[in-house]
Amino acid sequence: MSKKKNQVRGLISLGTAAASATSAFSGVRTARENGDKLTMVNAAASAVVAVTGALLAVRTLRKGGKK
Repeated sequence: MSKKKNQVRGLISLGTAAASATSAFSGVRTARENGDKLTMVNAAASAVVAVTGALLAVRTLRKGGKK
């Protein structure tokens, strides 16, 4: 794949991770308001997944798509 395609893929991944993080942190806020521990655990796990996705996207952008 070309470097430009890898950059586009990395930017899309970063945007997706940012949207996921927004959703996860919204879930944390809702869970705290309702005092729902199970929803809090789910939201926290989603936040971890979003952060990991963002880190992978940044790595892809820095390396130009090389593994």
